[in-house]
Amino acid sequence: MGLGDEHDTEPAMDAYSRVVTTVAAELAPHVAALEVSGPGGRGGAGSGVVVSDDGLLLTNAHVVARSTAGRAVFSDGSEAPVEVVGADPLSDLAVVRARGTTPPPAVLGDAATLQVGQLVVAVGNPFGLAGSVTAGVVSALGRSLPTREGRTARVVEDVIQTDAALNPGNSGGALADARSRVVGINTAVAGWGLGLAVPINDTTRRIVATLLRDGRVRRAYLGLVSSPVPLPADLAARAGRRRGLQVLEVIAGSPADRAGLKAGDLVLEAGRAPVASAQSLQRLLFAEAIGEPLPVTVVRHGAMVDVITVPSELTG
Repeated sequence: MGLGDEHDTEPAMDAYSRVVTTVAAELAPHVAALEVSGPGGRGGAGSGVVVSDDGLLLTNAHVVARSTAGRAVFSDGSEAPVEVVGADPLSDLAVVRARGTTPPPAVLGDAATLQVGQLVVAVGNPFGLAGSVTAGVVSALGRSLPTREGRTARVVEDVIQTDAALNPGNSGGALADARSRVVGINTAVAGWGLGLAVPINDTTRRIVATLLRDGRVRRAYLGLVSSPVPLPADLAARAGRRRGLQVLEVIAGSPADRAGLKAGDLVLEAGRAPVASAQSLQRLLFAEAIGEPLPVTVVRHGAMVDVITVPSELTG
């Protein structure tokens, strides 16, 4: 590297550092360390993000698991008891309510505006590592994440993938853009070694509203692990759209498996509507879809195939 190159790089690195430190300083007060417990003394720990003036926090469903209550510890050392309002394993989102004084809410953004390559900052508050911060870029959007709890296999849809490293204590913390807007809730899943986050978008806002109203979300379940891909030019012209969903894995015994969907299928439509992202498929899989025929059009070995699936209710 020449001397001129070094001088040109310094301002860019300084600007990057300023963004990260500013986001970390602005978000840290809104991110709590969570410790929860439930029947039989079982519990978990992670982070949570304050999202309302009346003490609501967003975290991961796998952080609260079957817990019912616990405590939140904030970066200024203050504490508040919390109760679990509800959890949705299929989105890996949960809502807890703190009783007592909490910091003001973080500003929520919209993950639909994210682009691959965009700078993001992950802020968590794991016990013993208060104010944990990592930074990176969005490396992929619209991914599906297969998870397993005991014998139950699930697929968390539409996750954001980043190269901002996470540890399990950061699960439930904030993923923010350069303007300190929370665009995702981090989810650190053992065995992946990636930075993953559940997006904040129209679908997740609907999930949160349902959790607040009912304490749970009745969800239809297909069992597909997929990733958005551009369609080949000839197929794009024939189908009248540019993107589809590539099926990477079909969970054994799932409704998708029973209907005959296969890894390698390219999904073009579900419910006779175009499917170009995991979110567009997820929008179809709420309570009203349970037990109802859902036609799925895929391309398999160059031919279009219609498959009739019947989503089941996610349980367990």
